[in-house]
Amino acid sequence: MTLTPQWLEELRSRVTLSTLIGRTVKIQKAGREYKACCPFHNEKSPSFTINDEKGFYHCFGCGAHGDAISWMTEQRGLGFMDAVKDLAAEAQMEVPAPDPRAAQRQEVRATLHDVMAAAQDWFVEQFNSTEGAAARDYLKNRGISESTIREFGFGFAPNSRGRLKDALSKHGVDRLVEAGLLIKVDDKEPYDRFRGRLMIPIRDPRGRVIAFGGRILGDGEPKYLNSPDTPLFDKGRTLYNLDKASPASRQTGRILVVEGYMDAIALAQAGFKDVVAPLGTALTEHQIERIWKMVEAPILCFDGDNAGQKAAMRAAVRALPILRPSHSLNFISLPAGQDPDDLIRAEGAHAFAALIARPQMLDEKIWQVEYDAEPLNSPETKAGLKKRLFDHVRDIADQDIAQHYRQVFNERYQSTFFARTDNRSEGRRPQNSNRKFPSKFVSYKPTDDTKSFLIEGYDLQIAKGILGGLIRHPCRISSHFEELSAIRLADSQMQLLLGELINVAMRKETLDMQGLLTILEKTDCYNVAKGLLRADALNFTFNRKLPDDAPSLLIERAHRDLAEAIKVVTARPGLEAALAEATRRVQDDLTEESYAEQQRLRKAKQLFHERLVELTQIDDAI
Repeated sequence: MTLTPQWLEELRSRVTLSTLIGRTVKIQKAGREYKACCPFHNEKSPSFTINDEKGFYHCFGCGAHGDAISWMTEQRGLGFMDAVKDLAAEAQMEVPAPDPRAAQRQEVRATLHDVMAAAQDWFVEQFNSTEGAAARDYLKNRGISESTIREFGFGFAPNSRGRLKDALSKHGVDRLVEAGLLIKVDDKEPYDRFRGRLMIPIRDPRGRVIAFGGRILGDGEPKYLNSPDTPLFDKGRTLYNLDKASPASRQTGRILVVEGYMDAIALAQAGFKDVVAPLGTALTEHQIERIWKMVEAPILCFDGDNAGQKAAMRAAVRALPILRPSHSLNFISLPAGQDPDDLIRAEGAHAFAALIARPQMLDEKIWQVEYDAEPLNSPETKAGLKKRLFDHVRDIADQDIAQHYRQVFNERYQSTFFARTDNRSEGRRPQNSNRKFPSKFVSYKPTDDTKSFLIEGYDLQIAKGILGGLIRHPCRISSHFEELSAIRLADSQMQLLLGELINVAMRKETLDMQGLLTILEKTDCYNVAKGLLRADALNFTFNRKLPDDAPSLLIERAHRDLAEAIKVVTARPGLEAALAEATRRVQDDLTEESYAEQQRLRKAKQLFHERLVELTQIDDAI
C-alpha cells in the first residue's frame, strides 16, 4: 500500500493530540496548550507540552518530540502501520488498500484475532469456575496477586478433548485448527490442544491475544506448552509481555529479558515492568533486533543453573554477527538454583535491583564462559581458550567492533597468563591505568545550596565502598576533608561512621587501619566498620584486602580509585543543579543556545551515570 504525505497529514489533522495523550497521561490546560509530567522520563514538575494547533508534543526536560503517529510508536510501542491503522480507525479514515493477496491475508488475520479473543474469554471463564480451583491455588502458592492475575489474563483449560471445540463451534473447526487451538492428525477428529493447564495469553505489541502458553497442573510432560506457529504467531519473532514492557522501558531506559513468562510476570509484579521473555527457545536474532529498537543494551537475566548459563551463551553467540556500534547485550547471573521469582521471594525486590545495577558486558560474558569451559592447566588448554575466543571474534561482521573485541581478548589473555602479579588476577580484565575520571565533572562542585545532599539507593552502595576504602587506607581521609564533609548518607549508621572517620583523621596525622579500628572499638561504629571490611562487602579496588607485601603499584591504584570514587559521589549535586537551571532557562526562553546547553548537560549526566556503573565494576579492572 502507498501512504502519501497528503494522506498522512490528513490523518494527523483529524486526531486531537491532547485527547490521544490524555488517555494514558494526566494533562492540564495551560493557555492554548496542555502540560503534563513527561511519560518518557521521571520528573516531578511538568515540562511536557502538547500543542493541538501545531499537532506536536515536546518535552523540555528530555527532548522528546513528535506527533500522533510517533506517540503511538514511541510510547505505545506499536509498529508504524499498526499505529496508522489504529489512528485511522479512530479518525474514520480508510487506509489505502494493499494488493488483493495481502488483503486476503489481512482478512484471515482479522478472523483469527476474533477466534483468539473468544478463546481467551472462555479460558478466563473456566479459571473462575469451580474447575479452575487448582489453577487458582497454584498461582496463590506462587505468590501471584489477584490484580496480577487480572492484568495478565490468566485462564484455565479443562482436562477435556472437546470442551473448547464445542464452546467455540460457531467459528468453525478449520479456523480453530488454523489458530492453533485444536490439533488435527490425518483424518482423525480434531481435539483440544490445551488440556488440564493454566493458560497464559501471549499478546502482540497492540495487546491482542495471538497465542497461548499452558502450564500443566500436576505431573506430566511437557511442563509448558505453547501454541504452534500460526498466521498470527511466530514464536521466533514474538516476545512475551512486549505490549506492557515497551511503554515501561520509556520510563526506565532499559529492557530486562528473562527465560520464561512466569519469570516475567513475577518481576512485573515486583515492580520491574520493563521485562520480556522469549517463548520456549533461545533468544533469536529477530528478537534481539526487536529489543534493540527500544534500548541499545538490554539486560539478559537467566537462571543460575547450567541450562540458564547455556541459554545466556547461546544469546551471546547469536548477537555477535549482528552487533553494531552502541548496540550490545548485558548479562546478570542469578544465584545457582534460583530464578528471578525465587530470588525476589527469598530476599526481596532490592536483591534483584542490586544485580541489575551491575550487569556483565557481552565481552565479559564470553570471556567468563570460555575461561570456565575447561581446566586451564596445560599449554594446550590455554591455547584452546585463545582459539575459542578468536573464533567468536571472526563471527562479528562489523570489523571495527571485531577489532575492539580482538584487542580486549588479547589483553586479557596476556594479562592472565603472562603478566599477572598474583593468582587472584586470573580471568580479570587487565588494568587500564589511563582511565581517568572525566575532568568535565570536576567543575560541578557542590554549591552552598547543595552542600548538604542526601545519598541513598544505588549511590549509597558506592558510598559504603568508599567508607570501606577509607578504613583500609585511613591516610587518605585528610586529603578529602572538604568533599567528605559534603556527604549526607541516608543510612544513619553509615553517616555516624563517616563523622567518626573525619574526627579521628583530624586528630591523628598518621594512622593505619589497625590503629583506626582500635579507636573505633570504643565507639558505636565499630561493628559497622568491621562489616564493611568483610569479604562480601562491595568490592572496589580500594576496599579489597591487600597482602602485606603488595606492590606499590597496587596501593597507588587503590588510592587513585578511591579519590575518583569520592569525586563521582560529590560531583552529582552540582551537576543536577546545573541541569535543573538549564531546564528552567529553556522553559522560560527556548533559544538555540539554551537548548544546546540543556542537551550538553543531559549528555554529561548520562556519561556521569555510565561512570558510576564503571566504578561499581572496578573490581574487574585489575
